[in-house]
Amino acid sequence: MASADGDSGETRLLLATQAEVVAGIDRLFDQLLPVPADPRERLYQAMRHAAIAGGKRLRPLLVRAAGDLFHVDHRLSLRVGAAVEAMHVYSLIHDDLPCMDDDDMRRGKPTVHKAYDEATAVLAGDSLHALAFEWLCDPATSADPFIRSELCCELARAAGPGGMAGGQMMDLAAETSDFDLRTVTRLQQLKTGALIAFSVEAGAILARIPPEGRTPLRGYARDIGLAFQIADDIMDVEGDETLAGKALHKDDAAGKATFVTLMGLERAREQATALVEQAIGHLSAYGEEAALLRAIARYVVERDH
Repeated sequence: MASADGDSGETRLLLATQAEVVAGIDRLFDQLLPVPADPRERLYQAMRHAAIAGGKRLRPLLVRAAGDLFHVDHRLSLRVGAAVEAMHVYSLIHDDLPCMDDDDMRRGKPTVHKAYDEATAVLAGDSLHALAFEWLCDPATSADPFIRSELCCELARAAGPGGMAGGQMMDLAAETSDFDLRTVTRLQQLKTGALIAFSVEAGAILARIPPEGRTPLRGYARDIGLAFQIADDIMDVEGDETLAGKALHKDDAAGKATFVTLMGLERAREQATALVEQAIGHLSAYGEEAALLRAIARYVVERDH
């Protein structure tokens, strides 16, 4: 177990690196999403509204942290982080639409369909989805075409019906079904966990680590993905909407089964903590270079928004 001083050092590392990644992602989005002087202007403004100045940037932070295990150039980690964040933001734009969760606020500001309109929101999400792959395919992301190809393939798997989109479909079905704990766990492994898993694995892909060498990172990502969602479910019950920047208590109102409704608050907290410790255990073969990944694991259950 890390000492109190070690924990404090990891926290400082996390806060400093997160601030650096947040600022870097905003700068990169600003560069990659210039507003054209033509009828597409509204589309680009909508993308910028959703993508810039918002969110914890957990997924780009995970790309950076995993890349740091293998001394990956931070500029490359940041570009991959921007691609995965674009995919995440696309999912949020579409998830907020009236045909899905029908939310008015996201990251402390109006959702895209509220700030603009539903058609623009659909196109903004579609565009960010496409741009994620365009950015990964760019030689600026990696000079190695095999790395670029693998990044694209793995992101497609994480975002599609075997990943995030499939989990979102299960989430819609949850409103009219009685899901047990095993099914809710599978739902969240797809909806939330798949993109988190890609973020961790992407750092190793950039470093040319073969699939068999990524097993500990996959275990780490699986465990923090579930811990992250359990923490989200707890916040949905106990959280502050002002801090969260979005509406809370919606799962309960929709009658959806969650980790909290199925396990109870105390058992859910215990499970999240156990998953964090298990995730950290997957990093036992690494030394100080894994400090940021360890700090992120603790952060996912200690955050308040």
